[in-house]
Amino acid sequence: MVDGPKELRRLPAIDPRALLTFRAVCDTGSISAAARALNLSQPSVSNTIALLERRLGAILFERRRGGIALTREGELLQRRAEALATLLSDATSEVELARHHIAGPLRIGGTPGALLTLLPGAIMRVEEAVGDFALSAVERPDEQLLDMLRKGEIELAFVTTQIESVPVDMVEVTCARDPFALIAGQHHADLPDHVSLRDVESYPWVLPEARGAFRRQVDALFIAAGVSIPRTAIRCDSLLTTRAIVRDTDRVTLLPRTVALDGVSDNSIRAISIEEAVFERSVGVLRLADRPLTPLSSAMLAALACNP
Repeated sequence: MVDGPKELRRLPAIDPRALLTFRAVCDTGSISAAARALNLSQPSVSNTIALLERRLGAILFERRRGGIALTREGELLQRRAEALATLLSDATSEVELARHHIAGPLRIGGTPGALLTLLPGAIMRVEEAVGDFALSAVERPDEQLLDMLRKGEIELAFVTTQIESVPVDMVEVTCARDPFALIAGQHHADLPDHVSLRDVESYPWVLPEARGAFRRQVDALFIAAGVSIPRTAIRCDSLLTTRAIVRDTDRVTLLPRTVALDGVSDNSIRAISIEEAVFERSVGVLRLADRPLTPLSSAMLAALACNP
């Protein structure tokens, strides 16, 4: 007979200072290094960690010759410690910005294509809704964005959507769709306006490097055409660099049409319809399910026409 789930203990609240001390140990890799970084004695840091472990009833890390190794409980607590540090930093920034009648800060991350598609048009709409606001945006691969969300380093992640299963602790919303196209420069002026990838599989290519949802969509186009993914392609995750290579050489690439032609007015590159592009690339936003939206992140989602 299987026992039912045990009733969870109600643990006392964690001292925020202990959580920040634990974060310092994680960041520096040892008790002694954390003590130096915090300008505290080593016994003081050791006692703080011991009390924290006793309060939680869990071992947070193992001491090894090369430093510490976090347990599963330690890894989970590290995320909360990072989020607390970010929260405290944001509190200071918010008060300072409020003194100057500026909303924020809002910290976002995203893959290059998703940011390029969604962010520029949303900025003006956010400004219309809230006035001046502080925004910081970074480009990162999908896996890093998930980690940054969980640590509280960003509030929203702009990503390719509807291709991978959404983590159970995340909410995904789709904001825009854009068809893939073959992007070619003037070296291929003779190409028609509609091709199959079978027609151009022998061409020299530039393709994405990072392994994420966007690259899987690009790879799926070759698979749908029944041709091999080019092994000798230049791998590049910079949209600007990829477009420049295509413009100035005989290489071609696959990009969403809007992303590829954004800001291009001199016909130096063109977007050619692909027979195998039977699905559209979707982009949107990921956020943590259990983290309340700030007024500014809600305004950003509204500006993107995303349902929060």
